[in-house]
Amino acid sequence: MSTVYDCQQADSRAAGLTAARGALKSGRLVVMPTDTLYGLAADAFDGSAVTDLLRAKGRGRDMPVPVLVGSWNTIDGLVMGIRPRVRDLIRAFWPGALSLVVQQAPSLAWDLGDAQGTVMLRMPLHPVALELLREVGPLAVSSANISGQPPATTVGEARDQLGGSAAVYLDGGPAEHAVASTIVDLTAENPRLLRVGAIRAEAVAEVLGVTPESLLQGSPAK
Repeated sequence: MSTVYDCQQADSRAAGLTAARGALKSGRLVVMPTDTLYGLAADAFDGSAVTDLLRAKGRGRDMPVPVLVGSWNTIDGLVMGIRPRVRDLIRAFWPGALSLVVQQAPSLAWDLGDAQGTVMLRMPLHPVALELLREVGPLAVSSANISGQPPATTVGEARDQLGGSAAVYLDGGPAEHAVASTIVDLTAENPRLLRVGAIRAEAVAEVLGVTPESLLQGSPAK
């Protein structure tokens, strides 16, 4: 049995965050609002919960689950060797709709799928998401939809697809961007745009001091 909490009302928001925190810590799934789309969340360090997340979406381990964080500093313990260009993009776009693929710290005891030593990180610009992340810690979060179906831009759309797979639904109103984040791969010498989403390629290129064309070379976003 899942419960929906209206996070646009103070009392219901407080109750929802408490319920979400309890659900995540007990290995259950939560649907949460972000600035881009609604997300299906699990404790990033609970391998069984991440497996349940993939199962709920009908998705395999070949599509690893991204991780959302609640502050800039959180990534210091998650990333191996943070390069200056990573910091530059974080300063420019976090919290916001930019996801960064980086080499994860080898000591991390988590299993997000077949990530081959990498992790995709983002700090969302949404008050409910940030409060939950700061209380619980890093969350494995994928779009709140069945794989191959339209991503959810409202809590109702998410619940229609996921039903009882999530224990708690946090309703933060319609997603601001209603489009996925832009993804930049920073694991190689030359940055690549893997997906153009809410943030334009030109904006990313300007921060990195490169051309948009160079970011798209050899990229699926091209």
